[in-house]
Amino acid sequence: MHLHIIGICGTFMGGIAALARAAGHRVTGSDANVYPPMSTQLEAQGIALIDGFDPSQLDLKPDIVLVGNVMSRGNPLIERLLDSGLPFTSGPQWLAENVLRGREVAAVAGTHGKTTTSSMLAWILQDAGLEPGFLIGGIPANFGASARAGKGSAFVIEADEYDTAFFDKRAKFVHYRPRHLLLTTLEFDHADIYPDLASIQRQFHHLVRTVPALGRITWNAGDATLRATLAMGCWTPLVEFAREAAAEWRVRLVSNDGAAFEVLHRDAAAGLVRWPLIGMHNVENGLAAIACASGMGVAPSRSAEALGRFTGVRRRLELRGEVQGIRVYDDFAHHPTAVAMTIDGVRRQPEQGRIVAVLEPRSNTMRLGVHRAELAESLDGADRVWLYQSAGLDWNLDGVAAELGAKAAVMRTMPELLESLVSELQAGDRVLIMSNGGFGGLHDRLLAALRARPA
Repeated sequence: MHLHIIGICGTFMGGIAALARAAGHRVTGSDANVYPPMSTQLEAQGIALIDGFDPSQLDLKPDIVLVGNVMSRGNPLIERLLDSGLPFTSGPQWLAENVLRGREVAAVAGTHGKTTTSSMLAWILQDAGLEPGFLIGGIPANFGASARAGKGSAFVIEADEYDTAFFDKRAKFVHYRPRHLLLTTLEFDHADIYPDLASIQRQFHHLVRTVPALGRITWNAGDATLRATLAMGCWTPLVEFAREAAAEWRVRLVSNDGAAFEVLHRDAAAGLVRWPLIGMHNVENGLAAIACASGMGVAPSRSAEALGRFTGVRRRLELRGEVQGIRVYDDFAHHPTAVAMTIDGVRRQPEQGRIVAVLEPRSNTMRLGVHRAELAESLDGADRVWLYQSAGLDWNLDGVAAELGAKAAVMRTMPELLESLVSELQAGDRVLIMSNGGFGGLHDRLLAALRARPA
C-alpha cells in the first residue's frame, strides 16, 4: 500500500511514517519546514520527501493520505484532496487501527516530561528483554529513532492532547485506548486550541474514560490539577507517585543535582538510580517510568539499573559541544515551567560557571503571549539572558527583559544575537539554547563562531 503523509516532518507523523515503512508500505510525504533530525531520519529509511504543499503531489495517486494537524481548510492541497475522492484519515486514527490494535499500550500524557518519560519507559522495557514498540515525540539516544514497531506485545506512546486533524477536533490521545496510562503533570498549554485549563482537563477526563478497569493509571500525586481531573470520574486502579508529596512511589535524593536517587515503594527501598541526567524534573520522570513499568512486569530494582544506562533524549538538555570551556546545550523549552526546571537542574550541578539562557519563545502558546507574565520569573535563575524577538512573535519581549534587569537583552536578528553571544561568552559558561524549533541553526553557528574566535 502507498501512504502519502501531509505534514510528515513533525516527530509524530514522522514516527508514523517510519512504522508504516517498517511494515512494508511505500511511504511518501510533504512538509513546509524540513530540518534535522527528522528529515535525515526519514531519508535514511528511503522515504521520499516533497518540499511544500503543492496540490500536484496528489498526482502520485496514493492508496491513502494521512493528514497532519498542521493542515486546515482553504489550503489548496487539502481542497484538491477533498475534491479528488482519495481516501484520507488522520495519523492517530491510522496508528490506532494499524499498529496499536491488539498491543499492550502504555500511554504517557501530561504537560511536561512526556517525551523523556516515554523514552525512559521504552528503554526499561527494552532492557528487560520485552522488545517494545514505541512512538515518541523525540529521539531517545538509546534507540536512535523516534519510532519502531517492536517484536513484543508492549507499545509505548507519547500521548499529547493536541487536536487530531482539521476534520477531527478530538485530542489525539483519545484514539490510543491504553491499558497503562501514565500522567505526569497538567498545566495550561496549547492556547491556540484550548481556551482555558478546564477545557484541557475535560480532554484528559475523556482519556481516562478509555482506560479499562483491568488497566492501571499511574499519576503524579503532587499535581493538584491532575487530582481534580481524576475526581471527575475514574474507573481504573490508581497508582500514585510523587517526588515530594505522600505517595506509594517516592524518592530519596542521594545527590542534590538528581544524578543519583533511591526509589522508595511504600517507604521501602526498591532500587538505586545513578545516571548521567540531572534535575528534579528528571528524577520525577524516572520515578514515574519505574512505577509504570512495575505494572508491566518489570521489578523496580531492574528498572533502576536500566535507567543507569539511559543516555537521554535529543534536544532535552543535550550537550551540542564545548569550545574554549564554554558548553552549549540544546533544550526543547516550550513553557515557562519547563524553562525554570531546566535552569534549576543546571544550577544544582557543582560547577560554578555562569548559566546563560538564550530563549526563542516559539510554541503556539508562547507566541500568543499567554505566559508572558510568568516568563521573567522562569528565567530569573539564569545569570545572563538573551531573548530572541523573532518575526513570528505577536508581542514584545522588552517588558520581560525589563523585569529581569541588566542581565537581560532582546535581540531582533540572528546575526545580532550571534555577535552578542560571541563577544560576551567566557570560559565556564553553560549556554542553554531553548526553543521548540530549529532556532535558525543557532547551536552549530555559535559553536563554529566560538571556534573561530581567538582564544
